[in-house]
Amino acid sequence: MESLIQHHHLLLESADDVLHRGLSDQIDWNDRMICIKGFRGVGKTTFLLDFIRKYHKSDKSVLYINLNNLYFTRRRIFSFADEFSKVGGRVLFLDQVNKFPGWSAELRKCYDEIPDLRIVFTTSPVSKVRDGNPELNGIVKLYYLEGLSFREFLNLKTDGNFPVLEFSEILQDHVRLAQGIIDKVKPLAWFSDYLRCGFYPYFMEMGDFYTDSLLKNINLALEIDIPYINQVDLKYLPNLKKLLYIIAADTPFTPNVSRLSSSIQTSRATVMNYLQYLKDARLIHLLYNNGDEDQMKKPVKVYLNNTNLLYAIAPDKVTSTNLRHTFFLNQVGMSHHVKFSSEGEFLVDGEYSFQVGGRKSEPTSGNFSAADMIETGEGNKIPLWLFGFLY
Repeated sequence: MESLIQHHHLLLESADDVLHRGLSDQIDWNDRMICIKGFRGVGKTTFLLDFIRKYHKSDKSVLYINLNNLYFTRRRIFSFADEFSKVGGRVLFLDQVNKFPGWSAELRKCYDEIPDLRIVFTTSPVSKVRDGNPELNGIVKLYYLEGLSFREFLNLKTDGNFPVLEFSEILQDHVRLAQGIIDKVKPLAWFSDYLRCGFYPYFMEMGDFYTDSLLKNINLALEIDIPYINQVDLKYLPNLKKLLYIIAADTPFTPNVSRLSSSIQTSRATVMNYLQYLKDARLIHLLYNNGDEDQMKKPVKVYLNNTNLLYAIAPDKVTSTNLRHTFFLNQVGMSHHVKFSSEGEFLVDGEYSFQVGGRKSEPTSGNFSAADMIETGEGNKIPLWLFGFLY
């Protein structure tokens, strides 16, 4: 244990700046069992370490460990947690818990037998933490660490301190809100950079190798995370990759399940399963008609999860239309229900219909438009970039 404690302190000393993520304000850190899911490279490790640096510093009752450490090939999570608690441990941060065989049963045992210990753990977005996992259902609070919003990206790039805006605020007062922002920074000067390489925080370190790193993480998700959790035979992996490319090359993609099953040489049922796997992995969005339930019906449209994926997977197929639509769905869909709209293109929270387009995009009667390449709007015409301030 002593070597893990030393490593914990080395990690805390390895960075000077704390990257504040809005999710940390949404979590009740007093809960006994907290799970943070997120795509590879989205910043889960940094998120934990920054939280510890900010709120716990050198507190000896708090410990971060990464379960990739080979030490845990001969030590059970419960055994370690029990010893840590007995020497005064109060909060245990477990990174990449899905790498440990039988992790859910171990965490349940910790919950039942070490009541004074709080555990915060991270895992892949495809891991079954509550649904389909009776050992943890009802005892774990689940959160998703998403990529950076446009607001968070701007704060990093400009040393700004722009706050989160409510969706209702934007609809009612977008002219004043946008003007307050452009008085301090030119958001459109940064917007294209964000669309290309601003969603995943490792752009701060990787620079020109950002896309290579993203492709690596996409392939790891396809080759390891999805097959391992969903028991997909590796011989079918090329089909899964081909499906993702087909979607990326034709976003917004209108799925024809029969044609897809022929293209990737698998059954219709398997195509539907693959779409759900890619959604769970935070690689795509499935857009349904209002009232339809996920997984029960074919989606009306399929989008990539974020615009950075478009540039990484099918850069020669990127268009202004798919960038705008993907950005809007990604940023608004983080905290609101977005469905397909027959009147516009997106229906938000079952009430607000949006058309998403260029600077000349105008709302139809009673609806809204999210217009690209404008700094401020008027009436129901709102700058597209402003929806990047929702989280």
